[in-house]
Order: sequence, then structure tokens, then C-alpha cells
Amino acid sequence: MRDSRHGRLVLVLLLAISFALITVDIRGGRNSPIANVRDWASAVFGPAERGVSAAVDPVGRAVNAVKDAGSHEGEKKRLQDENAKLRQQVDNIQLDRNRAAELDKLLKVSSAGQYKIKPARVVAIGPAQGFSWTVTIDTGAGDGIKPDMTVINGDGLVGRVTQVGPMTATVLLATDPGFAVGSRLAGSMEIGITSGRGDKPMNLKLLNGQADVKKGDRLVTFGSQGGKPFVPGVPVGEVAEVRNTPGQLTRSVEVKSYVHFSSLDTVGVVIEPPRTDPRDSVLAPAQAVAAPPSTPAVPPAPPATTEPPKSASTGKPPAGDTRSTNANAADGRRKPPPGGTAPPTGRD
Repeated sequence: MRDSRHGRLVLVLLLAISFALITVDIRGGRNSPIANVRDWASAVFGPAERGVSAAVDPVGRAVNAVKDAGSHEGEKKRLQDENAKLRQQVDNIQLDRNRAAELDKLLKVSSAGQYKIKPARVVAIGPAQGFSWTVTIDTGAGDGIKPDMTVINGDGLVGRVTQVGPMTATVLLATDPGFAVGSRLAGSMEIGITSGRGDKPMNLKLLNGQADVKKGDRLVTFGSQGGKPFVPGVPVGEVAEVRNTPGQLTRSVEVKSYVHFSSLDTVGVVIEPPRTDPRDSVLAPAQAVAAPPSTPAVPPAPPATTEPPKSASTGKPPAGDTRSTNANAADGRRKPPPGGTAPPTGRD
């Protein structure tokens, strides 16, 4: 017990002496009475302090790096999330622009054909039943959609509605092998049936096997009674190839559809057909064929001069030259030759 009290007394005394020396040293500055002692202690213990610091600093830096690793990883994750959000915003802006452009084209087609439409978006692609080529759109019975309605987009005929749910509907695409639509050649008015062939070009069978059809001819829907399942005047496609079929009177006509079925997004369901057949007015104006460049006209040759040659010495026509020297002969008179007299005029 006594030893413990004695140790505490010594410790308190040493602390008091230390504070006193520190106070005297601070007030004295360089003139402090213990300045020499401080310098001596620095010279003795300085190398040891530097050695200990050199040995301990890497450990301290490692400990700090471990402490900061969590915060750096969090900052990296935050930046990655912000970058992903910015990329998503850019993609959404581009998607909105594409959809706006498609909707604008769709409205132009509906206006040209006088179709009353209900815009929709494709939300699923795939066979609804069996292996048919179908898509699902985000409009249904609640929007006035019924089976056997024509579906179009800004390019032309997409297909027809086959099934309708409360909020969605199934559309059979024009590329389906079981799809067929009455078509008409623009201009010639020849009628035929255009059918789908999957991922191959559509096929056209004209009622008149000898009808004049050539590559580039354009097709529109002929229309059904009451506008179901097809309204008239919708662009279908253009003739891509015409081949003679051996042993048959008809020809094989391949049709390239105007619609890109692999990138369908915005479509329109025709809920009311036009009052009159729009004929070919929905088709884009045909591109004019450029005429071959005309051959430039050759300028006419300059008229030959009638002035007679002159002598180099006298500057006058040589003797005996009978060519005219004056183009003005309207009154039938001639100038007398140099040095001669005028001929009689028959008026005397």
C-alpha cells in the first residue's frame, strides 16, 4: 500500500517538473536555460525517432488504405450507377425519337387513306398458337379493338387482328404462310391474291395470267366488304421479280413488302374504314426516271465571206475579178469599177 502511494507521488512530481520545464522552455525560446539540453536530446533520440517512423509509416499507410478501400469502392460503384443511368437516358431519348418518327408516318398514312385508327405498340413477338407469325399489341377490347381489323404502320400493311383480350390483341402478320389479301396493281388495276411465305418474299397470283406485270410495280389492298378484314388502298409492297413457271399458264410473281417485320414497334389498328376507296393516293409518289443527258447542239459554221482578195501592192481587187464587192444590191445597181465609167442603167 505504501509502495503504491509512493509511486503515485513520484509520478505526480515528475509530471509537475515536466510541465514546469516545458513552460520555462516555451517562454525562453532560444534563450531558454534548457535549450542545450533540448538540442542534446534531439541529437540523441532523433535518429531513433526517424527509424521508428520509417518502420511504422508503411504500416500506417496500409491501415489507412484498408480504411479508405470501402469508401473508394463505394465511390466507384456510385459512378458506375450514374454512368448506367445516363446511358439509359440516352437510349430512351433515341427510342422516343424513333417512335415519334414512326407515329408521324402512321398519321400521314391514315390521313391520306382517311382511316380512323387506334395507335398501339408491339409488346411481344412470337407464335400465339401453333407456329404462326404473330405479334401482341397493347390495345384490346377496352379500346374498341375487334377481330378482323386491319393493322397498318407508316410503311403499309402489317396484318390483321385475330384474337382480342381486355387489354391486348394478337395480330397475324402478312408474312404468315396462312395469310392472304386481295391486292391490286397500282395504275393497271389488275387484281390478284398476295400471300405470305414466312421469311421469304410474298407471292402474288393475278386473276389474269397474261396481265402485264413487271419489276417495280406497286400493290395496294383491294379491300373487303365492310372493311373487314382489310380496308382498301393500304400499300402492300412492290414486285421484286417475275418468273415464268414451266408447264403453267400463270407466272410466279414475288413481292417485297414495304413493312420491316423484324423491327415493328408502333402500329395502328383501323377501327373505321374510309367512306370511299382511296385508290392509289396512299402510295408515295413514284420516283421519276431521270432522262439521259441530251447531246449538245453543234453550233452552225460561220458564213463564208464574199469579199474578193485585194492586191498586196495597191490594196484593190485584181483586174479581171468578177466577184461582187458590195452585198447591198437591192436596187439592182452596181458601183463602177475603179477608173471606169458607170454602165448604162436603161433609164435614158
